[in-house]
Amino acid sequence: MNTDAADEGGKRVNAVQRSFAVLDVVRRSGTVRISDVAEELGIPTSTAHVHLKTLESVGYVVQDTDGYRQSLRFLRDGIVVRDRLNVYSISKPELDELAAKTGEVANLGVEEDGKRVILYQSEGSEAVYDNAPTGEYTNMHWTALGKAILAARSDDYVTEYVEAYGLPDKTENTITDRDQFREELETAQERGYTFEDEERREGIRSIAVPITVEDSAVGAISLSGPRERFDDRRIRDELLPELRDTSNVIEVKYAYE
Repeated sequence: MNTDAADEGGKRVNAVQRSFAVLDVVRRSGTVRISDVAEELGIPTSTAHVHLKTLESVGYVVQDTDGYRQSLRFLRDGIVVRDRLNVYSISKPELDELAAKTGEVANLGVEEDGKRVILYQSEGSEAVYDNAPTGEYTNMHWTALGKAILAARSDDYVTEYVEAYGLPDKTENTITDRDQFREELETAQERGYTFEDEERREGIRSIAVPITVEDSAVGAISLSGPRERFDDRRIRDELLPELRDTSNVIEVKYAYE
């Protein structure tokens, strides 16, 4: 986790930062016109135009009749980055099997820059989409995946995380109290899994376990689905044993890769 907002010497290339701000506007909006970017960022239209044309010239923005949109180069780059991660290549077939056995959504998540990132999802026959697409970055404490990773970290690490990112709420069930959050992680350490009870999205529950290699959590896997199917008994008797078995297989394969 990088909690330091400044690089060495605190130097920045302002034009690069501005271009990524432009890309963020395009990503959130889908398709934009030059005036949309200028208004969103509070910059001159001419400046927005220069950045969009530059991004178009290097292939990361495409212009069509409706305006500018991100190009599929981002898909290419994301797949390349993901495929280079051992935890993805090892976990993918195991998650497919887990989803098939349980009928639910099986997820693989890692931490990057203090966020939970979903690397892969596999949907079982009864799966209910929970609005968490592959590649989504979100707050760690909102999710079972994020909490599983944090529960495997040191106390100092968790303190740094909370100091850097806080505990903002997403739903009325989100844990926002620091002492309560620490108790949640301590409980997770004792029982070996984390629980998400409508803390990111109403109606959705999830359970997760870390993927631990040489005493370090390289990621986490989870099962998620509608509250009515994720009752306490099914979690205890069916879902959690399957999740733990899958995690064990992944950890063994990871250690011998």
